[in-house]
Amino acid sequence: MIARLLASALLGLALVLPAGAASRIKDVATLQAARDNQLVGYGLVIGLQGSGDSLRNAPFTEQSMRAMLENLGIASEGGRARAKNVAAVIVTANLPAFVQSGARIDVSVSSLGDATSLAGGTLVMTPLRAADGEIYAVAQGSVIVSGFNAQGQAEQLTQGVPTSGRVPNGAIIERKVEASLSDTATLVLQLRNADFSTAVRVADAINTYTGARFGQRLAVEEDSRTIRIHRPKNVSFARFYAEIENLMVESDGPARVVIDERTGTVVIGNDVRISRVAISHGALTVRITEMPQVVQPEPFSRGSTAVEPFTRIEAEQPDANVALLDGPDLQTLVSGLNRLGVKPDGIIAILQGIKSAGALQAELVLQ
Repeated sequence: MIARLLASALLGLALVLPAGAASRIKDVATLQAARDNQLVGYGLVIGLQGSGDSLRNAPFTEQSMRAMLENLGIASEGGRARAKNVAAVIVTANLPAFVQSGARIDVSVSSLGDATSLAGGTLVMTPLRAADGEIYAVAQGSVIVSGFNAQGQAEQLTQGVPTSGRVPNGAIIERKVEASLSDTATLVLQLRNADFSTAVRVADAINTYTGARFGQRLAVEEDSRTIRIHRPKNVSFARFYAEIENLMVESDGPARVVIDERTGTVVIGNDVRISRVAISHGALTVRITEMPQVVQPEPFSRGSTAVEPFTRIEAEQPDANVALLDGPDLQTLVSGLNRLGVKPDGIIAILQGIKSAGALQAELVLQ
């Protein structure tokens, strides 16, 4: 019963949104010039409570620790270190567009060695580099870990991922990415979901606005994902894009059914149609029970106790009625699937069968 209600809720969720709901241009497209840049760095987390790298299995941690001490003017001895409160980590971050020097961004910290937890540790100054090899930020600060690890002599409990965490506002931007848009005469929009109809609608909405605002059509669609816009004179880049990014358009897309067989999730698009078909869905259950019986010998027969095998086989097949399913629209389709009274795995099998019969007028995506 719970699975049936869950299937009804998941399939009926799409009925809340009306068909052809309008969205802002900023929600369906991104500005090509406003892209992020990925940063990565190698550093050390110190201050751990005995949960750091074992320096025998992670020799690079000891090398990094000695190099750090030498840079701080402390001469390390020739013997091997025995510290367990240090862990080697990889630090990653995304450098947003148009960020200036001195701004702060979040960083993610992940263990590189065999440390069991980074809880309570502090990330030491770590330079972050981009793909060109230049340093764009420096990260340092306390590591926040959501998971934990508890271990005894006979049992171990781990919740979450204690070997990775975040440092909020932990990196300071040292160099900005040179991207001057003041002299840019052309804007390029990239649709998040490629579709020719959506690209044409975005271009038409922009041309309607610019025709009334500037007296000329400035946008042209190039393909299913790209719209090129010419910036008018005497208007700044930021102001012009702020005016057009809030224009409303109706996004479109292909009819698609997405099925995740691992979790039993079914997502049906608004434009999915099903031709009239007859469906019979049932299951055959075979139960095999082994019940061996102990047989005792007759009194004074000098026999021995034996075990006699006994197997019980039961077969059950519930009634499977033939139902008609016709989905000219999403609401009728969802109502018809719910009337069948099957679980999510049954709905997945039915949709796959309808696709094989050629009655599903949509793309079936299996994950």
